[in-house]
Amino acid sequence: MHTDWRCDNCGEVPPFHVAEHINTDIIDSMLRRQAGSAEKTPFWCPWPLPPGWMVTGVGWAGDDRTGVRATALACSGPDPLGGGPADVVLIAEQPGVGLGTRFGGIPSIDPGHLIAEALAAGNGHPGPHAKIRAGGHPTPLWCVKSPEDRSAYVSEAKGMWLYAVAWPASAGYFLAEHVVLHDLCEGVPSELVYGAPSPYLQGKASQVGP
Repeated sequence: MHTDWRCDNCGEVPPFHVAEHINTDIIDSMLRRQAGSAEKTPFWCPWPLPPGWMVTGVGWAGDDRTGVRATALACSGPDPLGGGPADVVLIAEQPGVGLGTRFGGIPSIDPGHLIAEALAAGNGHPGPHAKIRAGGHPTPLWCVKSPEDRSAYVSEAKGMWLYAVAWPASAGYFLAEHVVLHDLCEGVPSELVYGAPSPYLQGKASQVGP
């Protein structure tokens, strides 16, 4: 008997759990799952939140045997380029989980080769496509190939993969707004604003594109 899920493309993967609602109590309960763990998976949240943005969902991958191996936090707000709402899912994961590539619509588990492809496509200009701060450190992000309905950025922070997946694709410009990511494992700001559950975290993003 085992608790892993099986993906047709990637084989066994940790089960993914998503909270149906979002508030401070939900976040606290998820953080308690890592209490006492020697290695905590970061729980990234934009802080301060950009104007008009709200936290709209949380999830985690793993089980009682393996612990939390990946975390996901959704936030929603106005599209930076106008024209409607935007959604961003931030994922931190240990190697070999595949949660970030699932949301990115990428048929693989680890994104190392995607970063290499992004660097090669730079035509001699290997600089990152976006720069943020994560956990107090400057963090470069590379935009990797994903379905046309979204944009996906990949990096590394605190020794684990960091993904930012945005819908629609133009919402990726959210990352150009001097975004600072705070690890909620180090404290939950009392001023966080919560909104209606993100449809992408609830399953709308599960389909992998071509």
